Amino acid sequence: MAGLASDGTNPDVSLLYDINGLAKAAPGWLDRVMGFVGEYGIMLGLVLVVLWCWWSVRRRGTIEDSVSAVAGIVWAPLAAAIAVLVNIPIRGFVERPRPFRDHDGLEVLVAGKTDFSFVSDHSTMAMAIAVGLFIAHKRFGLAAIVLALAEGFCRVYMGVHYPTDVVGGFALGTAVALLLAPVALALLTPLASAVARSPRAGWLVRSRKASPGGTRHETVDLTDPRREASGGGERDLAA
Repeated sequence: MAGLASDGTNPDVSLLYDINGLAKAAPGWLDRVMGFVGEYGIMLGLVLVVLWCWWSVRRRGTIEDSVSAVAGIVWAPLAAAIAVLVNIPIRGFVERPRPFRDHDGLEVLVAGKTDFSFVSDHSTMAMAIAVGLFIAHKRFGLAAIVLALAEGFCRVYMGVHYPTDVVGGFALGTAVALLLAPVALALLTPLASAVARSPRAGWLVRSRKASPGGTRHETVDLTDPRREASGGGERDLAA
């Protein structure tokens, strides 16, 4: 397994040279940008997308919708963490060296990579977050999937992974996020509901409902005693 994709005639290696060749032709400042983006930038972008999604879903739809969506958003980073843990024995079993150790002439944009190459942790985490977020919110999930695909491209561009390392990471992240989602959401949804009813943490899960007139909106807080006194009914806020 360690010799996988070691043959220079292998399309995996050919694609590696084609994509990494772009780094050779690019100016130095662009390579520095790509190195930062591929190592840190896109992952930070995914975190911001998750936070933006949380801020959006907690303030719209019914209370039940908000609780379910927040549970799905929490699952996204948890899925990434689990996928990386699953990858530890996979890497140890395959033991594929980094491409720059077996192939000359690569432009390596990030130094210090001494661990094994298959599968890519960055690609695994990015796709697990993206698919987990897609379960919670389709629009934000699609944006996250685009970022995850860009992350995979960057890892090959940087010369630290083969294309199949990236594809394997995408597959692993997707599998963990999808296959474990039913169990995870069954556990996280009641937890999110309990948090919503907490006097101290209820602000984490709120929802905004439109009034019948559609002219004004009300933020519904599960911890508001007036809501319990009124039996959960909504006030008419139309002008």
